[in-house]
Amino acid sequence: MSNLFLKSLLVSPAVLAAALAVSTSAIATEAKATNDVVQSQASALQPLSLAAAPQIAAPEVSASDVAPIASDHAVTSLEPKALPAPVEVAQAAPAASEPALSESPSNSLNQINRYTREGRTSNAQVTSVSQLSDVQPTDWAFQALQSLVERYGCIAGYPDRTYRGNRATTRYEFAAGLNACLDRVNELIAAGTADLVKKEDLAVLQKLQEEFAAELATLRGRVDSLEARTATLEKQQFSTTTKLSGEVIFAITDEFGQPRSNETVFQDRVRLALNTSFTGKDLLVTRLAAGNFRSFNLGDDFSGVGLQTFQFGSTNNNQVFADWVAYYFPLGEKISVYVPAFAGLQYDYAPTQSGLMEGFDGGSGPLSVFAQRNPIYNIGGGSGLGVNFDLTNNFKISLGYLADNSTLNAEGGTLQPPAAAFGANNPAEKNGLFNGSYSALAQVAFNTDFFSIGLTYVNAYRRGAIFDTGSGGAVVGTSLANLAFLNPNGTFTSSRVNAYGISGSINLGRNISVNAFGSYIEADKVGDGFDAGDIWTYGIGLAFADFGKKGNLLGLMAGVEPYLGNSQQLGRGTGNSEPIHLEAFYRYQLTDNISITPGVIYVINPGQVNNSSDIFIGTLRTTFTF
Repeated sequence: MSNLFLKSLLVSPAVLAAALAVSTSAIATEAKATNDVVQSQASALQPLSLAAAPQIAAPEVSASDVAPIASDHAVTSLEPKALPAPVEVAQAAPAASEPALSESPSNSLNQINRYTREGRTSNAQVTSVSQLSDVQPTDWAFQALQSLVERYGCIAGYPDRTYRGNRATTRYEFAAGLNACLDRVNELIAAGTADLVKKEDLAVLQKLQEEFAAELATLRGRVDSLEARTATLEKQQFSTTTKLSGEVIFAITDEFGQPRSNETVFQDRVRLALNTSFTGKDLLVTRLAAGNFRSFNLGDDFSGVGLQTFQFGSTNNNQVFADWVAYYFPLGEKISVYVPAFAGLQYDYAPTQSGLMEGFDGGSGPLSVFAQRNPIYNIGGGSGLGVNFDLTNNFKISLGYLADNSTLNAEGGTLQPPAAAFGANNPAEKNGLFNGSYSALAQVAFNTDFFSIGLTYVNAYRRGAIFDTGSGGAVVGTSLANLAFLNPNGTFTSSRVNAYGISGSINLGRNISVNAFGSYIEADKVGDGFDAGDIWTYGIGLAFADFGKKGNLLGLMAGVEPYLGNSQQLGRGTGNSEPIHLEAFYRYQLTDNISITPGVIYVINPGQVNNSSDIFIGTLRTTFTF
């Protein structure tokens, strides 16, 4: 329906009510007849019973014709504006200047026609109440006249542009005015009903209503059920700002290559994250974790070689602790800020250019920590600040500083990391935010849909292992590359680190990515009596997304874990035995929330020494996400 038709329905009741209040019974009868015509037009358009029939589209209503009202629902309800209050007109004798007319029917008809002609002359027609010279804004009926003139166009002045509102009106003048308004109503109805639904269309709708009554009833029941469930969820929802997500990993794994007493084990790790947003653009992460990882007996030379992602951050006996607390927020449109309070990592904010191989230490990517990214991002961690600057859509600069409490001591040949190493909360000497272990990162990255590359520099001071993510214990690389430099009294010493890395990836179509990386790390062990050591690492990965089925991932990795290039200084070997890491895995997506990943890890010369046995690890990992 059109706007005009809706306006006519709003105007006609008010006009006819005024007519019934002041007119004679004859005029009232005529008005009622006209009203019956209007009502018959409207009743023909009434929708079928809502209990079993679809609704006919509601009329379009302009903003000027409706006013919003309060609603308990998200959708704002609308109701018509209240019409101006009708003006009470006293029944009075004609003024002396206007002679009374005869009561004969012919004289009455002539009077009505004369008045109508006067009101419709071009000189007397008004479109604004301001055109009536004797109507002022201070008049008590000004708003009523303004509404009738400007909204409905059914009031006209005398030929001299006057309204003569202070003089009494005759019944004939009132009848003529009423007749003009009814003519306007008829015009609105004629204009608004030109494209209305015809009776034949209504008959078709009624037939469809009867034919699909059962389906409509079922749909109505489903809507009622959905509304009830929605109401229940609103009452029982966990939080309006926080979403709970989780990951549970079951893993059966064994190490087959070592001539030691390693048995097949069943290990797990659980992570529950509370992701909270206060503005829709920020993110507060509070993550709880537990795990029961125990390392294989590989000897003291292997350190973090072959460590798997589900073993990262484990508590050994499934004790629950908060293993990550951090806050992300934007600063304008070009700057994003990362503030970790506990267990922050450099790759939490800095892009690693690893393509499909980046698994963020979860249970959906590669098996090992090494296969995910360049090990330069594993130098240090803890509490601090990270910032990304988007220079353009393709260039990004990343800067970060993270500090931790990590330290390691030699106790009977076994390295024992402290209970709380992933933060800078310890006020003791050689700890804290600025006087303990830290790592500072600077990176420039270029990224397109096809290609990405990043140049990374890390300056660090490490009181434990170098590649430790802030924990003190190595997560990648050999012992020689991490913490085998000893000072004269036999204890481990700190390292000053300058690391330089390059990482890049190429997307071959939508489902294939190739990534490669390489790093050189200069590590100067404080007080060990040797020059700075040269540590190297590099690798290449190939990943196939949706391999065999949508959601699956096939990954292949070949590289060299971090190793000390001049280890002959310590008499621990020739230094030519690089720890070559080979890995293959296949993640099969059973459902949207469950995946199974079989895979193998094979490391040649894992300890950089001639007599070290190769490592061969087989794993069947099952990951549940929610």
